[in-house]
Amino acid sequence: MQERANEVTLQGTPITLLGPALQVGDVAPVFTARSGLEDISSDRWAGRPRLISSVPSLDTPVCAKQAARFNEAVSDLDVAVIVISQDLPFAQTRFREVNGMRNVTFLSDYKDNDFGYKYGVYIKEHGLDHRAVFVIDAGDRISYVEYVPELTQHPNYAAALDAVKKLL
Repeated sequence: MQERANEVTLQGTPITLLGPALQVGDVAPVFTARSGLEDISSDRWAGRPRLISSVPSLDTPVCAKQAARFNEAVSDLDVAVIVISQDLPFAQTRFREVNGMRNVTFLSDYKDNDFGYKYGVYIKEHGLDHRAVFVIDAGDRISYVEYVPELTQHPNYAAALDAVKKLL
């Protein structure tokens, strides 16, 4: 497993990401994550534009705001939005219901970290997925990627949403 040290930080301290540093133009890796008690393959969105929003935990303010921001921003766009975290699927369901988020699909990477390893966001030191955004076109190629440099900061929402709009 590829280790990428010193690329990102948590409160200023470098952390290690496991997996590749995906680039614009790469084929989006197919991954499996959980929804409830079901394994879901990302190939269910193959051939469709999508935005994947990776967050460490929905129980933190920045992660909750990130999910809410993308939920609101895509309400009138024909794009699949997946929010993925290490939270248990039941916690994700509660979060979605309490916050009325209907425009995104929540997936949990807790079971085997397949997304984290394939998208290069798994944090070795903490067992969480790093904050990142991936926009994938209908040809299943990555058209935008952001590994947020500091875990506690927000992603560049405007750039990610501009990348989505260019696909529509």
